[in-house]
Amino acid sequence: MAWFSRLFSGQETPNPALTAGQQQLIAAWRQSPAPDLQRSHYRCRYVVVDVETTGINVKTDRLCAIGALAVVDGQIDFKDAFHLLSEPAGSGADPAPGPPVRPHSEPVAGHPSVDALISFLHFVGKAPLIAYNVPFVAAMIERTLTECLGIEWGLAWIDLAWVMPDLFRDLEHTGGGLDAWLDHFSIASIRRHHAVSDAYATAQLLQITIASGARKGFMTPASLLELEKARRHLHQSA
Repeated sequence: MAWFSRLFSGQETPNPALTAGQQQLIAAWRQSPAPDLQRSHYRCRYVVVDVETTGINVKTDRLCAIGALAVVDGQIDFKDAFHLLSEPAGSGADPAPGPPVRPHSEPVAGHPSVDALISFLHFVGKAPLIAYNVPFVAAMIERTLTECLGIEWGLAWIDLAWVMPDLFRDLEHTGGGLDAWLDHFSIASIRRHHAVSDAYATAQLLQITIASGARKGFMTPASLLELEKARRHLHQSA
């Protein structure tokens, strides 16, 4: 796999703005084992990710928050969660309700802190990543990692926006994006457009997806990646 070879090619130059300790932590993450994408959904760890941003332009808008939640062996693990903020809170408001999140270091005003981003790397490891609308979510995170840490992430992403319509073809006419899927399956978002809350809602969709996929012969992360690839190809051909 191209992304795998890039991770371990040694071609990336350490960012001189990082401390030796930070560079060592990034090096340790690079050396962490890649997942077996042929393992059953019920024997692997997915990480569901969502973001908050200043806008929808992936080139000019800024990442404000990342919310991530693990689905391990088919179950949402509320102890295995992460919340990164790019801006200091300072508002005095109570934190939004939602699953517990792993603590992180304080961010620098207007940008994620390097330590928080490195913590996010280690939280994810090399797990397959799940999002709804991957091109946007991945672009915002990967651009930030490149700018702040000087790395190319290159992990496997699975986009429920492509996979679910194929598994639930009778519902494809809904066409209303994430909200339509949440409404259909009666999944309540605790706080819509909050990164952790939306990651939690998406994690519930992932559970529904892997249950349906398993019944239809899509038993592994690799099979979902192939399903997404086939659907994208069909869409482009049409």
